Amino acid sequence: MAAPPAADSRLLVIYASQTGNAMDAAERVGRQAERGGCPAVDVLPMDSFDPSCLLNERFVVFVVSTTGQGDPPDSMKGFWRYLLNKNLGTSWLEGVRYAVFGLGDSGYQKYNFPAKKLDRRLLHLGAEPIIQVGLGDDQHPSGYEGALDHWLLSLWESLNQTTPSLLPRMSDIINPDLNILGDAKVEVIYHSSGEAQQDSYLSDFKNLIDRARSMSPALQFNNNDEEPHYMLQMVSNQRLTKEDTDRDVRHFELENPSSGITYQVGDTLEILPSQNPSAVDSFIERCNLDPDCYITVRAKDRVKISEGSLVNGFIDRIKLKAFVALTMDVASASPRRYFFEVMSYFATAEHEKEKLQYFASPEGRDDLYQYNQKEGRTVLEVLEDFPSVLMPFEWLVQLTPPLKKRAFSISSSPLAKHNQLHLTVSVVSWRTPFNRTRHGLCSSWLARLNPNEENLIPCWLHHGSLPPPRPSIPLILIGPGTGCAPFRAFVAERAAWSTSEPTAPILFFFGCRNQDNDFLYKDFWYAHAHDQGVLSSKKGGGFFVAFSRDQPQKVYVQHRIMEQSQSVWNLLNNEAAIYIAGSSTKMPADVTDALEEVICREGGMSKENASKWLRKLERDGRFHIETWS
Repeated sequence: MAAPPAADSRLLVIYASQTGNAMDAAERVGRQAERGGCPAVDVLPMDSFDPSCLLNERFVVFVVSTTGQGDPPDSMKGFWRYLLNKNLGTSWLEGVRYAVFGLGDSGYQKYNFPAKKLDRRLLHLGAEPIIQVGLGDDQHPSGYEGALDHWLLSLWESLNQTTPSLLPRMSDIINPDLNILGDAKVEVIYHSSGEAQQDSYLSDFKNLIDRARSMSPALQFNNNDEEPHYMLQMVSNQRLTKEDTDRDVRHFELENPSSGITYQVGDTLEILPSQNPSAVDSFIERCNLDPDCYITVRAKDRVKISEGSLVNGFIDRIKLKAFVALTMDVASASPRRYFFEVMSYFATAEHEKEKLQYFASPEGRDDLYQYNQKEGRTVLEVLEDFPSVLMPFEWLVQLTPPLKKRAFSISSSPLAKHNQLHLTVSVVSWRTPFNRTRHGLCSSWLARLNPNEENLIPCWLHHGSLPPPRPSIPLILIGPGTGCAPFRAFVAERAAWSTSEPTAPILFFFGCRNQDNDFLYKDFWYAHAHDQGVLSSKKGGGFFVAFSRDQPQKVYVQHRIMEQSQSVWNLLNNEAAIYIAGSSTKMPADVTDALEEVICREGGMSKENASKWLRKLERDGRFHIETWS
């Protein structure tokens, strides 16, 4: 935990990011403060700052994103728990001035909840807001930056008026000198061929992944970026949807070639995807780099070589091509706005320089959003669009989005498949406004793998947001589409338990578009819904499916819940737990509304009391939601 000595002249920027947007916004706050002459600026991830030291600060900017249904990012949870400590009084943060900017999506019920709650809690603890909380919205035509530009200007104006010694030069923020570029925050050390030969013994792939990603400054604060827990082999790759439909959902079965796999239902599997080797080669060639040279990469502000960067007395090193392939997302993720600003410094063609400076300016924000994010432009594509730009590798390492792991709900039970782990994955593809086809990196890579070939998949296991239920607890499961994945595991686990002890019933509500095209795991559900299966009505459970497009009137899972309101209410009165999984758009809110309606109808409650009743279920650990976009 970092707790640098505070000073009245220091601006501390703390961010909690899940996908990198909050980190990018926080770094922008820091850059603008430095341009404005702020004597000291520190930009830190929230989980690297000791919250007990917050009372020593004088000026703090918080940038926090939203995940799931209004949840805080993982890196914020420990910090938030500390702030909720009842021993912290209402004057604990007296003398601290703060500002909060949130990143969210107004299409969700709990829009920017982490930022709003943080703002209220800081105020309650005695801190003084510099300006009102800022709310970035993904629904804005320019994304979160549509609100960030104006919010930042208000922040600097307020600080300049009240504390000119902290921020003396507003003009440098409003009109930055685009002919002056500071130093990159990343240092790259190139090794001679003799040094490289001494490193040739480090060939294990798991170790290579660990070394590359721990060396990357962009990933150094990411949790769980240690050596992969498992290197799994795909033994089955089965398409679940009809071949001639536009939706491609796959069932993957993974095994550990050397031993078993330790996990429990409700867990998630994180996978580090492999980038297309030709795309990596094209990036290296476009940037005029030597793929075979050996390098050491580290942050410049690192005072000394960090623990673990020495191997048998030698500075740790890695081949440049391996570093790019394992840490830099060159052909999938879109670069951030600052990438275009830095590119402008290295453009030798005047028309390219002007275009890049325009993209980096507030006036060009909307056009950049259309060109870049809406089109899903990759770093490689952007560099190819501006051929006169040759960026130094230090800047590329700093600014290229890091190659991120992708998380999937596990759809198998270790009781049923002790040496296997199953995934249910929708292969992502979409069309951009200019009718370009884009593909999800990880899902498309997995779909291309042939079972039983020598393809080892780097994997990390983590507890998900759906805790495994005891066999004695009745369950109400709602999982349309690939939201059924964790519940396939729940049903398989309960079926295994039922062979040796009595188990509680399960009501499962599944939804898809068409019975013939995308009825995922149809035979599995019906097998457990017949006779004495764990989904059978004879056991007090049931399986109910909604085919949204098989009739003129659309039917969704919430409609099936209403049809079975008495059964739902009966299980709720028998201490049932509710689990919802699936798309994070309208489904969770619509299902929650249907459950409240059931409580109103069957329990004779008002809408307000039904909502309170559900919130109490959540507090009691009997209402869980896991969603993804």
